Amino acid sequence: MDAFLFMSSEPSRQQRRRALRARRRALPAGERRRAEHRFARNLSRALGPRRFGEVALYLAGDGELDPLPGLAAARFEGARLYLPALDRVRRGHMHFRLWRTERRLRANRFGIGEPRRRERARAAWALDAILVPLVGFDDRGHRLGMGGGFYDRALADLARRPRRPLLVGVAFRFQRLPRLAEAAWDRPLDRVITD
Repeated sequence: MDAFLFMSSEPSRQQRRRALRARRRALPAGERRRAEHRFARNLSRALGPRRFGEVALYLAGDGELDPLPGLAAARFEGARLYLPALDRVRRGHMHFRLWRTERRLRANRFGIGEPRRRERARAAWALDAILVPLVGFDDRGHRLGMGGGFYDRALADLARRPRRPLLVGVAFRFQRLPRLAEAAWDRPLDRVITD
């Protein structure tokens, strides 16, 4: 039999990742700004009246939707913000460090700014909410990330903890996929908020 008969017409995770990242990066600046303002409104509506004390977010790069405009809502006033920081001891792992906006960030090995080591670290389970960057997502809360597994490892033990944060995926509407195959290490998001 021909080998091509066994090949799936379904794109691989890597193919989907490449296509979605390229589309994200190609978004014109004006369209991106409008999407970020729509996201800010949608975030405020989707989270209801709840106030948040400690929130992890990310600094947008590689065409990602910037979550910062969404944090201007009153519910985040006075909240302590945390950014992902690579673990220097356990390669491939990350934790969340307090972000003092008045202090300069240090670039990690990927060129992404992160708080310096002297800033307080917080375990994922101890936060109120984590805004998670997405490359793709489906309606069941499964996510397609950048492929390094950093968020997967950071969120892996949440099910065993006495409390857990609200996991909020952040993406452009066009990043929605019909269905993502679930991997054993996947931690479904509580919700995904788009533009």
